[in-house]
Amino acid sequence: MFFLFVSADWSELPNQILESVLERLDLLADYVRFSVVCRSWNFIAKDNRKKRVKMPCCHPPPMLLINTDIGDIWKVYNVTDDKLLDLQVRVPNTRFCGSSKGWLIFVENDFTVTLINPFFRVRGRVEKENSIIHLPPLRLIKEIDMSRVRHERYVYKATISADPVLNANECIVVVITQPGYQLAFIRLGKDRAWSYIDGRARGRGFDEVIFLGGKFYGVRNNSRLLSLEITRFSFNRKLAARSLRRDHTIKSYLVYSNKKELLMVERHISFDRKNDMRTTSKFIIYKLNFDECKWTKKNSLGGETLFLGDNSSFSVISSSFPGCLRNCIYFTHDYDCFRSKFGPRGPNDFGVYVVEDESFLSIDSTKASMLVKMSLQPSIWILPTFQL
Repeated sequence: MFFLFVSADWSELPNQILESVLERLDLLADYVRFSVVCRSWNFIAKDNRKKRVKMPCCHPPPMLLINTDIGDIWKVYNVTDDKLLDLQVRVPNTRFCGSSKGWLIFVENDFTVTLINPFFRVRGRVEKENSIIHLPPLRLIKEIDMSRVRHERYVYKATISADPVLNANECIVVVITQPGYQLAFIRLGKDRAWSYIDGRARGRGFDEVIFLGGKFYGVRNNSRLLSLEITRFSFNRKLAARSLRRDHTIKSYLVYSNKKELLMVERHISFDRKNDMRTTSKFIIYKLNFDECKWTKKNSLGGETLFLGDNSSFSVISSSFPGCLRNCIYFTHDYDCFRSKFGPRGPNDFGVYVVEDESFLSIDSTKASMLVKMSLQPSIWILPTFQL
């Protein structure tokens, strides 16, 4: 019996099959390997990535950037493997007020807002084009004593609606400024100056902003949620959820889950004045009932895992990533309005919270624990990005 072996032309596989393969790749390394097989596969991978970055829940777990005492060098920590990666990135030795779509956001000395992609600036490699984007400076509130304003703390939190390189025409940058927690936004490549939304209402400003379904949702520090639709010259503001009763030692985070639910996570914080320490005591999770405009308490994340901090909050499906603990919240020592700097023990308020039994896991044995405590700047979660 004779067999006829025909050499398969893998470059001619139908696009639908290649797309199906890509949707099953969770690791970035596998994604990159796919893209270098041939020119047609690379084209499919690039097109698939552009689609993925527009999807709020289609991403792997974030990495943790940890500041070092070597100038502008930051270490990269993979929390699911408990490993410090071999690569180091070069970004400013400053506080980052946001991390979104793989980009860091910070404020410079002249109050210019800057976007920077750390994975385009790996130490020892040539920096990629468009690794840093400078926006116009923010307008300062007239009532502020300029001598007491610190540029790195002027923005409480920031986010972007789209990748500023892959989807520049859809990218809107939104920041929450201090004091007063008003919102400011700018459309990348379209606006020459920031537009401002006064978020103060009876002393209640914004805690967090998230982009979802073509709108921004902003939660006030009394848990009242507003939807903000930004148009060319103005914005439309509507009530999305009524407020809850709460005290003032709570931080709010907004997360869009893989179950397509908008979650609000309350972080309860206590302060040890004697030892100058901040401690997170518990987390409470709510989901939004869009029809009734109210928050409903949620007692479990199921198979999901959340990552909270100065970053735009992330949700991942834990079963897709070995080492990612299900029904847990990974959190960092982020910025708060109660204290302007860390205590003598450094950024100590970070760890893993188990939602099921409302407990905290010990992380003292992890490779990142001591590095985080010794860092001069707060660590921050970031989604790993790459260019094909």
